[in-house]
Amino acid sequence: MTHDFGYRWGHSALTVDFDFGGDSPRMLGMARPDDPEPHPGTLPLADVTLLGEGTGWSGPRFRGTALGPRLRHRAHHATYGDGWHRLSVELQDPASGLTVHAEYSSPDGVAVLRSRVRLRNDGARELTVRSAGSLLLAGLPSPDILDVHRARNDWLAEGRWYTEPLRDSVPDIGRDVHEHDSRAALRLVGRGSWPTDGHLAMGALTDRTDGRCWLWQIESAAGWVWDAGEAPARQTYVGLGGPAHDEHGWRQVLAPGAEFASEYAAVALGDGFDGALAALTSYRRRIRRPHPDHERLPVVFNDYMNTLMGDPTTEKLLPLVDAAAQAGAEYFCVDAGWYDDTADGGWWDSVGAWQPSGRRFPGEGGIGVVLERIRERGMVPGLWLEPEVVGVRSPVAAELPDAAFLRHDDGSRVTEQGRHQLDLTHPAARAHLDRTVDRIVGEWGVGYLKLDYNITTSAPGLLEHTRAWRGWVSAVLERYPALVIENCASGGMRMDGASLSVTQLQSTSDQQDPVRCPPIAAAAPAVVPPEQGAVWAYPQPEFGDEEIAFTLGTALLGRIHLSGHLDRMTERQLGLVRDAVATYKAIRGDLSTAVPFWPLGLPGWADEWVAAGLRTPVAGATYVSVWRRGGGGELALPVDHLAGAEGVRAEVLHAAGDAAAEWDATSGLHVTLPSAPSMVLVRLM
Repeated sequence: MTHDFGYRWGHSALTVDFDFGGDSPRMLGMARPDDPEPHPGTLPLADVTLLGEGTGWSGPRFRGTALGPRLRHRAHHATYGDGWHRLSVELQDPASGLTVHAEYSSPDGVAVLRSRVRLRNDGARELTVRSAGSLLLAGLPSPDILDVHRARNDWLAEGRWYTEPLRDSVPDIGRDVHEHDSRAALRLVGRGSWPTDGHLAMGALTDRTDGRCWLWQIESAAGWVWDAGEAPARQTYVGLGGPAHDEHGWRQVLAPGAEFASEYAAVALGDGFDGALAALTSYRRRIRRPHPDHERLPVVFNDYMNTLMGDPTTEKLLPLVDAAAQAGAEYFCVDAGWYDDTADGGWWDSVGAWQPSGRRFPGEGGIGVVLERIRERGMVPGLWLEPEVVGVRSPVAAELPDAAFLRHDDGSRVTEQGRHQLDLTHPAARAHLDRTVDRIVGEWGVGYLKLDYNITTSAPGLLEHTRAWRGWVSAVLERYPALVIENCASGGMRMDGASLSVTQLQSTSDQQDPVRCPPIAAAAPAVVPPEQGAVWAYPQPEFGDEEIAFTLGTALLGRIHLSGHLDRMTERQLGLVRDAVATYKAIRGDLSTAVPFWPLGLPGWADEWVAAGLRTPVAGATYVSVWRRGGGGELALPVDHLAGAEGVRAEVLHAAGDAAAEWDATSGLHVTLPSAPSMVLVRLM
């Protein structure tokens, strides 16, 4: 639709306005139908930096570059299909001959804008791209009224969201006096092949005056960067992209006629963080590879955490398999160590062949005896695999050519912690992993692979490798459509939107202390839909009944990853595990359509009370998990979407310790937990 201000594109839940006239095409703003009219954005529609062109006066940011204002509108084309609205805007830089396609898409009825840029060198000389922003969004309210949200994400302490005024990072310098925009910007960077080591590849801005929220994710497993700052007319802009040269040493050489496409980024709009996250959750479900696991949500037992810890043997596994089946597990994954044939556990720098250990699985049948026992007990067998690494002492390191590994600029192989990093753009590297999977899945009948990744590197070629890794995962699932793949990188160190779009489950942490798990489990749905977020539950025979119920309850609103020495439990203790698993199975059908909310706000790492909820569509059930780790024994929790509702019934589904829950139409859910640590899962209907 064309208006006097330009061009409007979108659907019932989202509209985006553009100005294609004048010297520099620009996005004026994006909004939902009832939102206030955005202040017209003043920045170029896209920004790219080229070698030799510089970044403009304002420094290394996704705005103010030399090339952006030179881009001229050539054409735009809107389409609709498969439930998606798409818009491609063709721009050209007359000076360099670079053609830029700004590509936007949005799922029908969902207030999310997805964007990337696609570049083509239509000039006569070679061009070197130093950065290509995926989305440049302007026209947001002034930094004076915005709060910014970020999430620290460290090993064993994932998903720690924190909030501050944007003005703390973007001071008001008095632009009217200086006649220049501020150089200040809040800039956040994720580096290396652990893209969520340090921070999640996400961020958000919330308007303190009306609660509107702009929430984004960058879908890159190879480094990312976003910045938020002040644009002319006291507006706020957000730039999303990466990898980039200044932060990651990345560059892309484009010969005449060559093309390159950036990674995707997405921005969701909503009322408050919870509302925007509900839209982003719906979007995440729309962009991921379809798989029956997302609907079935089977219970997985994994032998690693606080149990065998990388030391599996036939003798240890067989009774554990039997106990897991009795507890109600449907998959049994043998974790790290099954390939370790050393006497001293010195396998770290010799992995890569992925053959079972004859020492750990002796006799006729070897590891097949364990896999068959898993099937006999009615479960699907799984194995841990770290496919992207080859130990420096592995025979595979000598068998594969240097070109099958990521290499430094001098040609030497990337080596981290005694491991080389495969480059899956090379046919030999991919063939090696295909042979591995065809043996494990095709010949041994394994139906679950936990793909771990325990090194991180920032080597040249990382972007191409991560794209090839996602392509390889998709190709494996094409050959074995029933196979379930879990993505793990020392827990949640590769918890990015691109990886989540091709794998069925996501490890959210390696945290071994059950009392430190609640804030991780509660925050996990902010980055991964609940039906994909694997949360450990590791009850032990030495635990008391409340401790057993506590660790089990923490996982009930995600993908329960059961562990623990169940084979050493009394029948009464195993009954507690069975009861919790049965509760999970009774509610899991709701998880795949539910969206999260946080009655107490996103949890702090040291919070004494933690709460997380899931609400199902259109007057369905609402689930609330509440943990007490200290403080007083009673708490009232607001549940905004049920506020004022009469006749709501609060049903305790699972509890660790004495627990009571009541609903009050005025003040919300009242929970009583007399002891600490304790927890309760409540269903509101």
